[in-house]
Amino acid sequence: MMMTYRFSGRTALVTGAGSGIGRGVALALAREGAQVVVAGRRREPLDETVALIEQAGGKGLAVTADVSRAEGPRALVTAAVDRFGSLDVAVNNAGVLKGGGQAVGDLAEEDWRRMLDINVTGVFLALQAEIAQMRSQPDGGAIVNVASRIGVHSRLRGTAGYAAGKAAVSILTRGAALDHIADGVRINAVSPGPTATDMSLKPGETEAGRAARMRAEAPLGRVSTVEEVAAAVLYLASDDAASVVGADLVIDGGATA
Repeated sequence: MMMTYRFSGRTALVTGAGSGIGRGVALALAREGAQVVVAGRRREPLDETVALIEQAGGKGLAVTADVSRAEGPRALVTAAVDRFGSLDVAVNNAGVLKGGGQAVGDLAEEDWRRMLDINVTGVFLALQAEIAQMRSQPDGGAIVNVASRIGVHSRLRGTAGYAAGKAAVSILTRGAALDHIADGVRINAVSPGPTATDMSLKPGETEAGRAARMRAEAPLGRVSTVEEVAAAVLYLASDDAASVVGADLVIDGGATA
C-alpha cells in the first residue's frame, strides 16, 4: 500500500515548539511531509526540535521570536515564506502558566499581565500575521490555536488567570474563524487537558505520582500523550477537516464530559 502524507509540499509554523505539545506537533507534521518552522524564545530547544525533525527525514527551521510583540509573529511568517515559499499551516501553541495555585486575590499583577501577553495577545498577533499571508495565497491555509480545557470548559482553583486567557483563546478562535473562512483561512482550536508534559506536574510531583493521581481523578485513568494531542491538531489542520470551522476540540480523557 502506498503511504500518503497529508502535508506533503506544505509549510507549517509551530510556536512554542521547543518542548511538550509544540515539539510533538512539529514532529508529527514533519512525519507527514510538512516543512516545519519551529518558533520559541530560546534557541537551544528549538535546535533540538529541528535535529529530531531532520533525524526523521524532514526539513525544519528554527526561529526565535517573542510572540507578544507584533514584530515577532511577522518575522516568523516572513522566515517561513522566504525559506519554503508559503505558509499553509500554523499552530499557535506558545503559552505560559504563572502563579499556579495562587487565588485571584493573591495573583501578582506581573504574572497576570505575562499570561495575557503570551496566551492571548500572542495568539491574536500570530493570527494577524498568519492570516495576512494565507489570504494572499490561492489555497489559503489552516490555523489551529491551542487553548485548554481550563477555560471555557472547566475551572480549577488557583488557575483563574490562566483560565481567563485560555477562555479568550477559545472565543478568539471562533470569532476569527467566522471572519476569515471566506478568505480561505480555516481556523480551529484544541483544548488539551492533563498531558504528558511538565506543565501537568504539580509542584514536587513525579511522573509516577501524576499517574497515580490521574488513575483516581481522570475518567480515562491517565494523562493524554503528546502524540494524541498532536493527532488532533493534524486532523484539524488537514483536508480531512475541510468543513470544520470554528471548532474547539477538547482532549481531556473525559474530564469535562
